[in-house]
Amino acid sequence: MTLQISRFPAYLRAAMLGAAFVAAPLAASAQTMPAAGGANGPHDASKPADDMRAASAATSASDFDARQKVLDTHGAQNQYEYGVAVHNCYDRFFVNACIGRARDKMRETQARIHAEQLQLDDERRAAHAQARDEREALKAASDAAEASQRAATDARNAESYAEKQRQHELDVARRNAEAPQRAANQAAYDQKQSDYQRKLEQARQQAAQDAKERAERARRFAEKQADAAQHKADVEARQKQAEQKAQEKQQEQLQQQEQQKSLRKEQQEAD
Repeated sequence: MTLQISRFPAYLRAAMLGAAFVAAPLAASAQTMPAAGGANGPHDASKPADDMRAASAATSASDFDARQKVLDTHGAQNQYEYGVAVHNCYDRFFVNACIGRARDKMRETQARIHAEQLQLDDERRAAHAQARDEREALKAASDAAEASQRAATDARNAESYAEKQRQHELDVARRNAEAPQRAANQAAYDQKQSDYQRKLEQARQQAAQDAKERAERARRFAEKQADAAQHKADVEARQKQAEQKAQEKQQEQLQQQEQQKSLRKEQQEAD
């Protein structure tokens, strides 16, 4: 049967159009909606408490959303059925009485849906409160575990610090006990360094003195060499001068002999 929705008021037309779009998903949603105390009930009751909490935490949000969707669909379906009933009432003789009965049925269904909505809201708030309480309990347990761990860590740190302090005190005592020996070792080292520097300075001074003496000996040797060379030159000069005088004297003697020969020859010729 085709509905002539133009005969209804505007609010009924809007409700009927909205219900028409959600009527089809209604059946599928109703079939997938788990019934209270169904197959999951006894099975879940047998699980350990931890598994129940984990399953509840994982599925509560999606379950609430699915139930809310079913309630919304039921509300739209109720409006749709009311619109259909009102439409059919116009084919009856007592139109107003028929419409009144349809309105009463719609209101009764709407009241039941509203009660279910209130129950769903209560369950949702209870689930949120339970989840909050569980989170707070887990946080408290975690804080307690962390506090215990921090206490153990603090105890280990305190023990480690005390051990370091004891080791430091032992090191200080050992250094204090070794201080005289270190001082003696340092004094011996300083004395060795002083002796070495003194010997080094003596060696430097001795080397300078030796160098000075070598230079003096070299100077005197050079002077002697120069004196010897000068003496040799003087001797050679005197020898040369003596030879030259001897040659000159010999020449004079030869000249005198020649002159005497010439005089004797002249005398002989004169005689």
